[in-house]
Amino acid sequence: MDVEFTPLPGIGECHTFTTVTGRRVGVVTHYAGGRRELIHGVGDDPDAACSLTLSRGEAIALAGLLGILDVVDVDVTGTQHRHPADG
Repeated sequence: MDVEFTPLPGIGECHTFTTVTGRRVGVVTHYAGGRRELIHGVGDDPDAACSLTLSRGEAIALAGLLGILDVVDVDVTGTQHRHPADG
């Protein structure tokens, strides 16, 4: 599966892929505030896509539901801190 990267000048960046059924799924990460939008659509028409805005905690919770259970931040001292999904 290929993940496409698209810079969004002044907004952030978008990572998308196409499922085996032809649906487009991706995440837009905004520079301001780190907000994430989960996007979903059919085909290449970005205007036909729908989106769901997620906070960092919500994105972590969704990652947990999808089976990505460990999110680790490393501070400047090198100590690792695990974050709960409620973020």
